Amino acid sequence: MVTLRRAGLVFVFLWFFIGGLAHFFFTEIETSIVPPWVPWPRETVLVSGAFELLGALGLLWPPTRRAAGWGLFALTLAVTPANVYMLQRADLFPTIPYWVLVLRLPLQVALLALIVWSTAPARRR
Repeated sequence: MVTLRRAGLVFVFLWFFIGGLAHFFFTEIETSIVPPWVPWPRETVLVSGAFELLGALGLLWPPTRRAAGWGLFALTLAVTPANVYMLQRADLFPTIPYWVLVLRLPLQVALLALIVWSTAPARRR
């Protein structure tokens, strides 16, 4: 179980670390998925990218791991409107297959569960 939890933690770290970097290297693409009702889309992308990187780095140090996990959980919930927007306006994202957009929401639920599980404090025997 320890190995599975560690693998989950590595996955969560890589997901948010790579995703956070993408916010800075592919800012225009990331900005295109921000729903039009969100003010300051570019700044929103940059700030959320910074939080993804901070959260990922927080996972590496055991004293901050749980707090980082809850922060990444909240951030994942906060970006849900972008996933819903992409699904509702699939016509704006023709390079992404529709089935991928549909799968993103249940996968996001699985990611939330993985964040909570992999960052939970180890139980003592």
